[in-house]
Amino acid sequence: MKITINEEYCKGCDICIQVCPKNVYEKSKKLNKKGIYPPKAVNTEECTHCNLCVLQCPDQAIDVDLE
Repeated sequence: MKITINEEYCKGCDICIQVCPKNVYEKSKKLNKKGIYPPKAVNTEECTHCNLCVLQCPDQAIDVDLE
């Protein structure tokens, strides 16, 4: 499982954190170039590939691959 978050697209809305039923995401402690704290995938082993994060992301900043 590989989860990629494109920080250039992300605006930090945290919808992915809210919709994930397995708590895969948390807010980063590091600012990106836009001055926001983007989400980061921390529990990737819990991901069930439901794609709620991908479907709900208004910026299309998340990609989940099954590798």
